[in-house]
Amino acid sequence: MATSDTITNWVDPNDKTGEFKRQVSSFRSFISRSDPSSPFPPEKGRYHLYVSYACPWATRALIVRKLKGLEDIISFSSVHWHMGPLGWRFPLAEEGKEGGDAAGDQVVPDPVGGKQYMREVYFGVEPEYNARFTVPVLFDKEGGRIVNNESSEIVRMLGSEFNEIVEDAKAKELDLYPEDLRAEIDEVNEWVYHDINNGVYKSGFATTQEAYERNVTKLFEGLDKVEKHLKEVQEKGKGEYWFGERLTEVDVRLFPTIIRFDPVYVQHFKCNLRDIRSGYPAIHRWMRHLYWNVPAFRETTNFLHIKKHYTCSHPQINPKGITPLGPVPDILPLDEEVEAVKAAKN
Repeated sequence: MATSDTITNWVDPNDKTGEFKRQVSSFRSFISRSDPSSPFPPEKGRYHLYVSYACPWATRALIVRKLKGLEDIISFSSVHWHMGPLGWRFPLAEEGKEGGDAAGDQVVPDPVGGKQYMREVYFGVEPEYNARFTVPVLFDKEGGRIVNNESSEIVRMLGSEFNEIVEDAKAKELDLYPEDLRAEIDEVNEWVYHDINNGVYKSGFATTQEAYERNVTKLFEGLDKVEKHLKEVQEKGKGEYWFGERLTEVDVRLFPTIIRFDPVYVQHFKCNLRDIRSGYPAIHRWMRHLYWNVPAFRETTNFLHIKKHYTCSHPQINPKGITPLGPVPDILPLDEEVEAVKAAKN
């Protein structure tokens, strides 16, 4: 059983490299519409998605749930933003309401099993579970089982396996992993994961100067690569997504990291070689297009949870739990720029 003193040790104290190493997800079953023998067929009302609005890995699953019109097919709920020694906790009813300290859509007490902590969901399925109690978790309410807790696989399942029971025609037709782009999507997802999605954590949780500098340098090399690609796409005038006019998994998987970058990663994780709003104009344009023009991205972004989680759940980084007010605003409107960018344009 995972003990409380290991949950928030993001780097093994005995690891002299100071490197943050993300654990491999433990539950890896699949919902399948094509395999009649699958114990997890796509059914309306059977599955529940546990998320945290603070967590970028969970948010990507929540984005796909909305994009694919699964709101009436798969229920969801969010944990409280705070992660303490016992891991994620479920909020009290008043905490998630408007004006509460964790306000947000479906920020409610555990609606499936009435648990207090996410760890209890894991132990209820596997009493000897000995790893982190992560989100997202795709849970089978009928069987009382965790189907999967690997975000990339949950994204893939939600993106395709429920198509036959989705009622919204536009959502049903949306293919986030089209066959003609799969090789390229897989290639981009691979380096974006290592250099950027996980790169911010490898930078922020590093416990040696060498580990920090190595990973933050790699992170910004990855952002430079993203900037170059998006600039080329935008200059062609053929669309605002990674693949121009086609929204894909690449956009879904990159967005949760980029939307958190200026409000959290710049200061909290010391990812401060540049920020997005003044240092990466093409990325900034891409991010704002998704946020302001595609409701699934805006409606699953909760800056309260994002800022409070990181600054109040990592005492080894921010022992006083003080949450910075800035940047203001959390995200700029489409037609506004920071003063440095305005000056450069003039």
